[in-house]
Amino acid sequence: MKKVLLAAVFLAGFSFSYAQEAKGKNTDPKEDKDLMTWYHKDFSATKVYGVNTENAYKYLESKGLKPKTVVVGVLDSGVQVDHPGLVKNIWSNPNEVPGNGKDDDGNGYIDDVHGWNFIGGKNGDVDIDNMEVTRVVAKYQSVFEGDDSVKNKANQAKMPEEFAMYMKAKELFNKKSMEAKQNFKTYSMINELVPNMVKLLGGKSVTSQNISAIKAPTDQKDAIALNILAQVSQSPEFQGKSSEEFEKAIKEQMKEAIDYYAPQAKQYDLSYDTRKEIVGDNYDNYSEKNYGNNHYEGPDAEHGTHVAGIIAGLPQGKEVQYGVASKVAKIMSVRTVPNGDERDKDVANAIRYAVDNGAKILNMSFGKPVSPGKNVVWDAFKYAEDKGVLLVKAAGNENEDVAEHLAFPTNFKNATDEKPFVSNVLVVGASTNKNNALRADFSNYNKKMVNVFAPGEEIYSTVPKNEYKYLQGTSMASPVVAGGAAILLAYMPELKPYQIIEALVKSSNSNTENGFADYSQAGGVIDLKKAAEYAYTNFYNGKTSNSTGKASKRMTNEVKSVKKAVKK
Repeated sequence: MKKVLLAAVFLAGFSFSYAQEAKGKNTDPKEDKDLMTWYHKDFSATKVYGVNTENAYKYLESKGLKPKTVVVGVLDSGVQVDHPGLVKNIWSNPNEVPGNGKDDDGNGYIDDVHGWNFIGGKNGDVDIDNMEVTRVVAKYQSVFEGDDSVKNKANQAKMPEEFAMYMKAKELFNKKSMEAKQNFKTYSMINELVPNMVKLLGGKSVTSQNISAIKAPTDQKDAIALNILAQVSQSPEFQGKSSEEFEKAIKEQMKEAIDYYAPQAKQYDLSYDTRKEIVGDNYDNYSEKNYGNNHYEGPDAEHGTHVAGIIAGLPQGKEVQYGVASKVAKIMSVRTVPNGDERDKDVANAIRYAVDNGAKILNMSFGKPVSPGKNVVWDAFKYAEDKGVLLVKAAGNENEDVAEHLAFPTNFKNATDEKPFVSNVLVVGASTNKNNALRADFSNYNKKMVNVFAPGEEIYSTVPKNEYKYLQGTSMASPVVAGGAAILLAYMPELKPYQIIEALVKSSNSNTENGFADYSQAGGVIDLKKAAEYAYTNFYNGKTSNSTGKASKRMTNEVKSVKKAVKK
């Protein structure tokens, strides 16, 4: 799911929305300390749907509980492990001697001091990789739509599941590759017109009055630039900005957009294969696991570093940002996601690596519409379940019902299944700080297949080069929940994954506006203090009341039925 949401602009008739900075705020978001930490707020006190972080700690400590450190695996694009806001909360492998070139702990990975990188090798690190639909089309095009029509039909009949996946991938490939080309062309054009826009402003600020006073240009480029300016003047991100401020802001947005769309020329190139040269593994051999390197950061760790900060960031210098589980969690970096789609083999190996090396919670802020190796990933899900490890997964950013548009990896083998096939996966949608529009307009949803919602818009956190940034996405909501789960597990280490899930679902702050109650099982946004109360009352040291005991027993029976179904 890396970079699915632009931290820049979207274009709809030249209408802009700057996702990375606060929309409609009078205070500069880079100076707004309240905005920087809004997702920690207590809803009961502020009526803002934060997750009530501090009161969760206070409640658990009031019960005399002492926390144990929880290792959270961040399966992502990489993490800047020496970031000042993270360095004190980075996991270190106690059985590995740094830099000696040996596999001291015998786990098959040399010098894996802070984690591992499954998308690197002796020849460097993968940056841009294909989208999964590209890989599927490249692999099966000659099989199902080759020169021999008779053979094509025979293959289609012999491999119906693969053919169905190919047809879905082909449809998406054709659509998305065309959109990528068009968007790159559009943003490049706008970027080229920035000097024209600045010239038309003539040193004046961006207001509707100033722009309407500009005489209609005779030059075609100036005419287009004026059209853009007219639209921009309606946007809170640009209203009232000076000519200099406008130029800086729009250049930043265009760079974000171009940097996003430019790599897609490779992501949708059927012949592009950087993995073979860099990683050097036999990708089709799903049993292969000892490949990669210990480059925890990789070439583009913005996404993973941001996720890590949401979970366990610590304030440093003048920064007020802190992660939800900053007091109790350590981050294990498992680099899995390139600038493109993650590969199933890497996801499965990353899960197993993190589990085997002590992570009790894994954050997975990624997803894709097709998954050729889904069974291998599902096996890894089951492995994590057997080891008592919670998997927290982003729901996806396509504004879709995930029952109609699956976002792999899933914990439902089929959307029609009544229950997930494992009990340790928690799927998270993204909420906002606007009560009348609580579901972020990009967030996926479903009453059955999405468990909870958590803050995922205007989230301030760590990024590479020792910096901080606002990003948005279910990629940001997922680590909020992973951090919350880490708090519960730190103070109550015997909690099972399904108990943590139940506590978060049952205690969420509900909201019924605009159908929000139907977007997830919880019908609301998580509240960590209430979740701590629920878990302590229901599960800690076997304590149960009559009413809550029924909930616990029901969930236990559901887990038993799931395990029974899996055995079949």
